[in-house]
Amino acid sequence: MQNRILLVEDDQAIADAVALNLKIVGYDYARFDDGQAAADSLESDHAFDLALLDIMLPGMDGFELLGHMKKYGIPVIYMTAKADAASEIKGLLDGAEDYVIKPFDMMALMVRMEKVLLRTGRLNRIYRAGDVELDDYKHLVYKAGAPVEVSPLEYAVLLYLMKHKNLTVSREQLLSEVWGFEYMGESRSVDVKISTLRRKLGLGDAIKTVQKLGYRLEDR
Repeated sequence: MQNRILLVEDDQAIADAVALNLKIVGYDYARFDDGQAAADSLESDHAFDLALLDIMLPGMDGFELLGHMKKYGIPVIYMTAKADAASEIKGLLDGAEDYVIKPFDMMALMVRMEKVLLRTGRLNRIYRAGDVELDDYKHLVYKAGAPVEVSPLEYAVLLYLMKHKNLTVSREQLLSEVWGFEYMGESRSVDVKISTLRRKLGLGDAIKTVQKLGYRLEDR
């Protein structure tokens, strides 16, 4: 089951960019550009795993809206242009899980979201791309419903690609996240694991090589 996100942002360009990335990564979401409308909607639909809230909103600001989120136990990440320390402290003390200042890196926002979902026990840990499924609860990988044996490093590379599905990840990112920051080997190690995953799981067409950058696991 997909994690479901509530997005409340009145800047259309930012809302469009965030919504696009939520869709690409695999989140389900509902979107509002008015704080009061978002609050009113919760009475009939509050099945959200996380809320992304702007603070300066028409209808009802994000600080007041946080109270409505707390009523239904929805964790909150603020994403706002209010960069002053007083606003950040207020937001965090009031109960927000994180406070992201605009402009922000979209990949960094996705990572912060995953951390909050994991910390609050809401993160969906079953990932799919085509007929390949990775069950991170059981630490198993399936191809068309049949289990496939993979090594710990192959599993870790696949998990990272699944978490960043449809996004390009660099060899350096994979080396850092999978092998560790202290790893000093050649990036050829990444290429070997990618090649093995393509062969074992029939992902030759799905794991794209992005010239001079890295790889992208595509699942449209």
